[in-house]
Amino acid sequence: MKEDFSELIQYLDEKFTKTDQKLIELDEGLKDVRKRMVTKEEFNELQGSVDAYAKRADTYFQEMVMLAQKVDRHEKWLHQVAEKLGIKLDY
Repeated sequence: MKEDFSELIQYLDEKFTKTDQKLIELDEGLKDVRKRMVTKEEFNELQGSVDAYAKRADTYFQEMVMLAQKVDRHEKWLHQVAEKLGIKLDY
């Protein structure tokens, strides 16, 4: 009967050894992840940079819309002048 328990003990010992090894590997992997994680300050700096870029992009697009409207207005005036002078404008 002792042999039955010794086999069970050996089996459980192998299982616990494998489990312990997996936990050790997991802990080592987590240490690597923690090393690669950004700090709150780094994240805030990155977020600030993205916000600044978005603001500049928004300003640029607004300026492009205004410029397009200005060009359209000038083109309209040129057509009006050409019509008054009897000049045909070719594109």
